[in-house]
Amino acid sequence: MDDNGSEFAFELRTCRWAERAWPVTEPIEERSVLVARQLGTKRRRWDTIVLECDPDGLAARSRFGTDRLDTDLLHVVQNAPATWAYYRDTLPQPGYPWRYVREAVHEADERGILETRRNGRRIEIRRKWPYPDWLKRMIAIENKPDLDTSAARSLRPQLTHDVALGLADEVWVATRQTGEQIEPVLFEDLPVEVGVIALDPETLEVSVEWYPRTLAVDEVGTRICERPRDEWSAARFEYADPDWKATTRLAIAERAYERGWRSFVETMRPDCRHFTLRAPDGSQAMPWCHAKHRSQTAAECSGSCPAFEPEPPGWRTSGWPLEGGPGMTYQRVLTARRARRRPNGD
Repeated sequence: MDDNGSEFAFELRTCRWAERAWPVTEPIEERSVLVARQLGTKRRRWDTIVLECDPDGLAARSRFGTDRLDTDLLHVVQNAPATWAYYRDTLPQPGYPWRYVREAVHEADERGILETRRNGRRIEIRRKWPYPDWLKRMIAIENKPDLDTSAARSLRPQLTHDVALGLADEVWVATRQTGEQIEPVLFEDLPVEVGVIALDPETLEVSVEWYPRTLAVDEVGTRICERPRDEWSAARFEYADPDWKATTRLAIAERAYERGWRSFVETMRPDCRHFTLRAPDGSQAMPWCHAKHRSQTAAECSGSCPAFEPEPPGWRTSGWPLEGGPGMTYQRVLTARRARRRPNGD
């Protein structure tokens, strides 16, 4: 298996392509792009997420730090007043106990993104900065390098769920280029609302085989909870209101802002002596296992791997090559590259 043989490696190449070349149509100069992977909701996780962002809003978002803001923190910072006010008088009803709002207020204060003061027994709050409208569009991409019949059969229900819910503005499938006149993926029974990209993982050249439809993210969506088991049974579904969709989209975007797609090393074992990073195209660092002689998957690269060997203590204590062992160096390199995608605030 070559560097790009696994679905995991293909996914990383898709992320790199999206970071460099999105959107697939005419470039949008007034937007910045952030790319992340393996994010979504409890019911659905996407392989790749592309965030089209307002550049000024993205710069303003950096004032709130690199850590994500969860839904509780977003509830506070989005609604914090410009002048001092008792938090329970100024924040909207949360829909859950106020004690969780109070905890979020304290956390926001500790992170330096909210001002608080005591007025007797009351906690008053005041915003430091308005929370910006930085997210413009969210694109979901499913990566299937080898879309055979069984893979397509399992993929269709997921894509149908995405289209019905309308949480992402667009849904795409990325598959490996075959060089055929008509890519085989077009013969599969996929929803017509889903776009199709054929990607060459070696060169990062892309051809758009099918353009997607823009989904109604501002309207009520349909959450498919249970599909009919046979022709006599009924499907079970529920509606997702626009407010829930807007909150969920922003929460996903916050997680993407924090993690980025280069966070894969954080779930692997770069402290193994067999782990290294290779740059096949001279710019993208890809994981490589000397024991397996190939690009390993994230699931394989764990402490339970039979070939796992910790770095020799001397690598971590003698300052090799700068501070710590190679594993620490890999993490610093990828963290620095991820940070460059987030502009600094004023």
